[in-house]
Amino acid sequence: MNQPDDKHTADRGDLRAKVEQTRQDLGETVEALAAKTDVKARAQEKAVEIKGQTATKAAELTGQARVKASEAAHVLQDKVPDQVKGKAVAATEQVKAVAGQAGEVWQDKAPEQVRGRRAAFLAGGASLVVAYVLVRRKRKHGSAM
Repeated sequence: MNQPDDKHTADRGDLRAKVEQTRQDLGETVEALAAKTDVKARAQEKAVEIKGQTATKAAELTGQARVKASEAAHVLQDKVPDQVKGKAVAATEQVKAVAGQAGEVWQDKAPEQVRGRRAAFLAGGASLVVAYVLVRRKRKHGSAM
């Protein structure tokens, strides 16, 4: 009769271990489901992720814009007469001042999703200014000939 008691004791021990494991698994499942239903926390995590991506992309675009601007400056330096260079320097200073003001307005008024593309917008604006100066120069020198 000793054997059936040992068997019941062993079965009870196994059963208790299985119940404990099931409780642990159920607790982990509930925690995972609660995390999935926590929309606010998931949105904050996504916002942090996007912010990091945006900062990386902005730094990359800023570097590219600086390289392009430097290349364009060297090309213009070699081809532009001194009189035009003086006017370009003055225009550059004006553009820098306006860009600084625009940057402040941008930070105050632009939606957060758009702010991440600031470098691209600034590079585009700088390109437009350079194109405007070149077109104006060409028209001025073209009509004098």
